[in-house]
Amino acid sequence: MKAKIKYSDGPIGDVKVVRDVLPPPEELAFKEEQVKVTIGLSKSSVDFFKKEAKRHHTQYQKMIRRLLDVYAAQHQH
Repeated sequence: MKAKIKYSDGPIGDVKVVRDVLPPPEELAFKEEQVKVTIGLSKSSVDFFKKEAKRHHTQYQKMIRRLLDVYAAQHQH
């Protein structure tokens, strides 16, 4: 068994105030307009994304969409 942590009322040490770097909630809720498409994908690709999505507790379609968004952003002029 691990030893219990003993806390004291002593000084904390060097403390720095860190500027809030997180975006506000309204920026997190922003959704880009989506267009529905039908696409044929290889079974092995879909199986890969389904496996990874399950492992990360998300939807495989979101992972594929994000991958395409990143690819497109990096290759735009």
